[in-house]
Amino acid sequence: MSTDSAVTPVAGDQAFTRRNPRGTVPEASYAGALSFMRRRYTRDLAGVDVAVMGVPFDLAVSDRSGTRLGPRSVRAASSHIAWSSPWPWTFDPFAEMTVIDYGDCMFDPGRPDKVPDEITAAAAKVLAQGTTLLSIGGDHFITYPLLKAHAAKHGPLSVIQFDAHSDTWADEPGRIDHGTMMWHSVRDGLVDPSRSVQIGIRTHNPDPLGFNIIDARDVHKTTPESIAAQVRQIVRDQPSYLTFDIDALEPAAAPGTGTPVIGGLSPYQAQEILRGLDGINLVGMDIVEVAPAYDVSEITALAAATIANDLLCLYCTRKMRGGR
Repeated sequence: MSTDSAVTPVAGDQAFTRRNPRGTVPEASYAGALSFMRRRYTRDLAGVDVAVMGVPFDLAVSDRSGTRLGPRSVRAASSHIAWSSPWPWTFDPFAEMTVIDYGDCMFDPGRPDKVPDEITAAAAKVLAQGTTLLSIGGDHFITYPLLKAHAAKHGPLSVIQFDAHSDTWADEPGRIDHGTMMWHSVRDGLVDPSRSVQIGIRTHNPDPLGFNIIDARDVHKTTPESIAAQVRQIVRDQPSYLTFDIDALEPAAAPGTGTPVIGGLSPYQAQEILRGLDGINLVGMDIVEVAPAYDVSEITALAAATIANDLLCLYCTRKMRGGR
């Protein structure tokens, strides 16, 4: 285990007291300021590889609300796994790169029409500093304004979407809905659907808009390694954005979400698929739709925190190979 030479484990509150941004130091899971994975809270992006930003927005839900509390619950659950490097990855991502907790994207929920542009502006500010963004939602609509910021920098993106729903239902321009943000993204030219893939889908949609779909039955009938190989063949080395809707998981493993659908992926399947994507050209990522009011013993928040940490590891594999 790596250590932070500037902070001893008994110091506590590493979200504020940490001086060396690198390394992993144990801290009591039940105490201390709850930043994501005990990383330092700061808006200073100098030398920062990845910023973790909460987006506490849930005005676009079609069923049960409550995902505005998702970033807080994921940060809290991350304290349970912040004491050690992640298994079975063979490295500590926090020893290999500088990751900070950027805090939350702030907006006025009383002016919902302005929120999308505010999310895009907050993301663009981070990306302009050469820092990669890991966003924690919030409902899945937030991916649309986040994709706007990423596509402005990288051009049309390949999207890797873990989800029970395709989110490609037709909509009206300017409308806010967490089930239509991929329709908007394709329509706006932010996403190349022919180089994108949706994994775990288990609801009907008459128009997939050209996305490659690996539905939940396909995942269950084969191995995670096979699924990862299919994803690699689709996205190749294109700049890719990975969005993980927690309802991609089986509700027995992740009940704390607004639109649960049975028959989903196990956490093991999802993690193994992610690990099989090591080295891809990942330029942005988010995890969304955690609604703690419907959770049981924090198992959804813990799954989301662990998968978010896996996303950091996945991003780090490219960096360790000399990419970006």
